[in-house]
Amino acid sequence: MALSLCLAAVASAKIPVDSTVVAVENERVIVGKDTVSTIIPEKNFSRYDRGLVNHLFITKGSFVAGLTASYAEFNTDDVQVLSVLKDLNFKGHLFSFKPYISYFYGNNKSIGLSVSISNGSADLSSLSVDFDDDINFDISDVSYSTSGFAIELFHRRYIGLSRQKRFGVFNETNLSFGSSKSDFKRTIDSQPRTTSTTKTSIALNFCPGVTCFILDNVNFNLAFGIFSLNYSSEKQVTNGMDDGTRKSSGANFKFDLLNINFGLGFLF
Repeated sequence: MALSLCLAAVASAKIPVDSTVVAVENERVIVGKDTVSTIIPEKNFSRYDRGLVNHLFITKGSFVAGLTASYAEFNTDDVQVLSVLKDLNFKGHLFSFKPYISYFYGNNKSIGLSVSISNGSADLSSLSVDFDDDINFDISDVSYSTSGFAIELFHRRYIGLSRQKRFGVFNETNLSFGSSKSDFKRTIDSQPRTTSTTKTSIALNFCPGVTCFILDNVNFNLAFGIFSLNYSSEKQVTNGMDDGTRKSSGANFKFDLLNINFGLGFLF
C-alpha cells in the first residue's frame, strides 16, 4: 500500500520549468517573408551542455560593405642603451587599409572579398655600437620601404551575445594572394647600394574579432591575427644585378601587434 502511494505521488509530481528559458527558445522574428527563431541551433560536441546559445545577429540575405585599417608608427631620437648602443635615431611607420564586401548566405554566416593595400618605411639615421675597443662600429643613412597589394577571400562566422543584436564575436578564415616590392638602401665603402625585392605570397589566416553595432546599420569591428600558414617566393636585385631567388614557407601562431585592424561596416 505504501509503495503504491509513493509511486502515485511520483507520477503526479510536476517538474518545474523555467518559463523564461522556454520563451527565449520559442521567440521568433519576421525576416522578409520568413519567420525565424532568434536562437540558432548549434551542435554540442562535448559531454555537457554549458547552456551557451548563439543569438541571431545578422540575418541571411544581408550584405555588409566596409573598410578596415591599421597604422603603426615608431620614433626614437638620440636613444642610448647603457654604454653599448648610442645615438640611435630611427623612424618608421606601417599603414594598411582594406575595403571589403560580404554576403550572408546563412544566419550569422558570410563569405566575402576584400582588397588590401599596404605601405611602410623605416629610416635609420644613425646608430653607434660599442662593446669594447675591438668591437665597435657606426651605421648611418640606412632606409627601407615597402608597398604591397593583396586580394583576400574570407569566411566569417558570427556569434550573437544577446537578443538585442548589439554585440557579437566572430572568427574569420581568409585565403590571401599578395604581391609586394621593397627597397633596402645603404652605403658600403662610400658607394650607395639599393637592393630591391619582389615578393609573391599566398597565406591562410585565422583572425578572431568583436563587432558592435553603434547604429542600426553601422557596426564597429576589431580583428587581430593569431595564426597563419604562408608560402612566398622572392627575387632580389642589387643595383640592377640579379642576386638570386628564394622560396619559403612556414606557420605563425602568435598574437601579432602589427596585425590589429579597426574598421566600420555598413549593413544593407
